[in-house]
Amino acid sequence: MTAPRVVLVTGASSGFGRLTAEALARAGNVVVAGMRAVDRRNATARTELEDRAIREGLQLSAVELDVQSQQSVDDAVDAVVRLHGRIDVLVQNAGHMAYGPAEAFTPEQFTALYDVNVVGAQRVARAVLPHMRVSRSGLVVWVGSSSTRGGHPPFLAPYFAAKAGMDALAESYAAELVRFGIDTTIVVPGAFTSGTNHFTNAAVPTDAARVAAHDEEYGALRHDLTDRLAAIVPVDADVQDVADEIVRVVSLPEGTRPYRTHVDPSRDGSEVVSAVADRIRAEFYHRVGIEDLLSSNAAL
Repeated sequence: MTAPRVVLVTGASSGFGRLTAEALARAGNVVVAGMRAVDRRNATARTELEDRAIREGLQLSAVELDVQSQQSVDDAVDAVVRLHGRIDVLVQNAGHMAYGPAEAFTPEQFTALYDVNVVGAQRVARAVLPHMRVSRSGLVVWVGSSSTRGGHPPFLAPYFAAKAGMDALAESYAAELVRFGIDTTIVVPGAFTSGTNHFTNAAVPTDAARVAAHDEEYGALRHDLTDRLAAIVPVDADVQDVADEIVRVVSLPEGTRPYRTHVDPSRDGSEVVSAVADRIRAEFYHRVGIEDLLSSNAAL
């Protein structure tokens, strides 16, 4: 009998992360949900997760993991390896959204958002990948955003820029891990405007004067843009679909997982652009003679 996979999910206190952790556990995996402040702000989320694990007989637990602290990341990964012996799958989900005029966000705010969405993923990768390299197997799932190549509406610039950075990071890692037998899949959710706390908890710009300077021309649009986005999302769109797609990817045999997969009910065009971009990337790798760095599903 095949041993269950050990999965670490970052940013698992709510939204995609929590749904993914629960869905993976129901699929028979051993899942550790990483979240900040498990004994404080997210104490309720941790308790709810542990209660669900007991009720449903799941191998599901929480660990303190703040992607903005290398010590916290290292401690979390060490705890998972001590308890379960390995990490087979890493789901890079932690992230934070921001909403407002780009000019009104200070450089410090941009830096903080990059720290969560990009540098945070780098901290976790550095902690987990040595364990995967030893076993010469594993899977890294990167939860991206259709905004990196899709419709790209205004007022979300810090988040979109950070997500684009994470996408580029994921692409580079994919090529640098394949020779170790480690798979990469980039999961690309669309603009789900309900079912997560992305918009509710989004950071806002701190430069009120710059916000006011934009209000005459853009104030009304900024206030109703989320409704415009919601209007193009089908009424039956369900954020659970993102979690279910991650479960599907994890369950596939090694070497057969998709390089990129989209879950975008709003159909903002990202899937079309990504298909072209990924084909060009594969063609370039062939031109320079490094096609062995393409995953089996990314090669021409």
